[in-house]
Amino acid sequence: MNKNYAPQQDHIRVAAATPEVNISDVETNVSRIKQLYEQAVEQHVTLTTFPEMSITGYTIGDLVMQTQLLEDAREGLVELADHTKDKNGAMIVGLPLQVRNGLYNTAALLADGEVKGIVPKLHLPTYREFYEKRWFSEGPEELEEIEVGGQTTTFGANQLFEVAGAVVGIEICEDLWVADQRNIPLVTNGADIIANPSASPEIATKGAYRRDLVSLTAGRIAAGYIYSGADPSESTSDIVMSGHALVNELGRPLAERKPFDFKADRLTIADIDLGHIRYQRRLDSNFPQERNFATQTTEVTRTQDTLQKTIDPDVFIPKGTSEEVAERLEEILTIQAAGLKKRLEHIGAERVILGLSGGLDSTLALLVALKTAQLMDKQPGDIIKTLTMPGMASSDRTQSNATRLANSLGIPNEEIPISFLAQHQLEAIGHDTQTQDVTYENTQARLRTSLLFNKGNKEKGIVLGTGDLSEIAIGWSTYNGDHMSGYNVNGSIPKTLVRHLVAHGRDTLVDNQVAYEILSDVLDTPISPELTNEVDGNISQHTEDIIGPYELHDFFLYYQNRWGDAPAKIAYLAKAAFGEKYEAEEIEKWLGVFTTRYYGNQWKRNAMPDGPKVDTVSMSPRGDLRMPADATLPQSML
Repeated sequence: MNKNYAPQQDHIRVAAATPEVNISDVETNVSRIKQLYEQAVEQHVTLTTFPEMSITGYTIGDLVMQTQLLEDAREGLVELADHTKDKNGAMIVGLPLQVRNGLYNTAALLADGEVKGIVPKLHLPTYREFYEKRWFSEGPEELEEIEVGGQTTTFGANQLFEVAGAVVGIEICEDLWVADQRNIPLVTNGADIIANPSASPEIATKGAYRRDLVSLTAGRIAAGYIYSGADPSESTSDIVMSGHALVNELGRPLAERKPFDFKADRLTIADIDLGHIRYQRRLDSNFPQERNFATQTTEVTRTQDTLQKTIDPDVFIPKGTSEEVAERLEEILTIQAAGLKKRLEHIGAERVILGLSGGLDSTLALLVALKTAQLMDKQPGDIIKTLTMPGMASSDRTQSNATRLANSLGIPNEEIPISFLAQHQLEAIGHDTQTQDVTYENTQARLRTSLLFNKGNKEKGIVLGTGDLSEIAIGWSTYNGDHMSGYNVNGSIPKTLVRHLVAHGRDTLVDNQVAYEILSDVLDTPISPELTNEVDGNISQHTEDIIGPYELHDFFLYYQNRWGDAPAKIAYLAKAAFGEKYEAEEIEKWLGVFTTRYYGNQWKRNAMPDGPKVDTVSMSPRGDLRMPADATLPQSML
């Protein structure tokens, strides 16, 4: 595996700056902008965005018409541009600017000692507290060349900027809030990141709305987004600014300076993953492509050697308040149950046949069946029948839990021991029946599946699958054994999420103490297929000792399937997420196991049964993962 991944390969460090402002005092404002810009460059920030009209202040009112102020602003712009010379960082600043006979609310991108281009605001608010059309003209979209401080630059909305390999588009405040958002033509012409210098007055609840608006916009247009709001030091005659700053990537907040957080740093810094943005656009075959805008280039490069973002180790676990998490888990259970309900109704099956082992996966499938009974207004025992099939290595703990759980829920359970049947099959194929090899294990797994399907025929039922997404990803199943079913409700549930869903089902679907206690013990049971014998009365076969920790596998799976990341990048991110828990060598070892098994088991996935998709990562060969069974693992991924 190529281990030489560095953050700057995909990530670009950006900042939203919120300087204190002195209304109409250009000299002081320029000085403060310089200070924050220098701090940003010291922290390897590639692009720093300042608020709307940051050179003069936004709330200057009719002072914006004053000749001296406009001359000062233009000189301040040139001074700031000159300040970027020999510094590895671009900045976006706002100012009022006269071009011929019109006055415009503009934002300029500065880098390499130059004014690279000036973008005018297109949508001028003139309602309630806003009077922008009193002073400003609507900006032109088409580009023209103008002179600023003795140099020629471009003026107009139809332009983009290349900053350290990222394509940046600029919209100004109101351009985000209107129905005809300016960011749409910017991204269709190739902008990876939208920067929004803004002066948005605060009213009750507006901060939350603004946060949601930025997130929804960045997600919808598949982009990074930098929002820099004006500071409370703006004039408070009739309105109050809050200094709200946001950095977002594809709808996911990366960093925020909350409204009126007077103790917060005035630089809100985060690393935006350009690789993920571009992957998302490749994934969306409907993402429009245009080539109508000019692109101004800079010499800025990326130099950060660490990540300025938090990497979540629990990628599949819902986040938020306890109520929000419960709502998400309930939604997932409902999706699973609704899929099963439709399948039962369509094929005319009278019941669900489930092999109940006492482990997490089959317990989750049972809870989904309980939820399905609720949706169908039936008692659990009317549509569910379970089989416990103890084998040569089954533990008393799991078998007891399985039988007692079914009984406590009023579900008919039948026990069919398979040790005798398995021994006969092993003898029939010439096995010594003592060597606990793959044949020994798989014979038991296939026997159980055969019994389930035969019982399903007898009961006019459908065999409910239990294998989870994590097992499917790496082929941790017996082909035509636990790999097969009539419908698999767990097929897109990763192992790390299974435990949370079982706990949620225990808390919401079970109304007796016995079942509650059994489910609690199931949650504490080690993960094991139980296909080799116990040692001293304890489960000897621990899955994670063989294939690695599921929390790592699920992390690898997320970044492999959701974002198409290379193993070197996945390893880097995993080390950032799990560095305090696993050594780097251990992460690389299990990533190698995951990658090898992932490529080597598509032949199993190609034959997997139907099941409901519940999240963005799914491995159905009919939808989310169409991969040749004979695909070769690239040498670069070893």
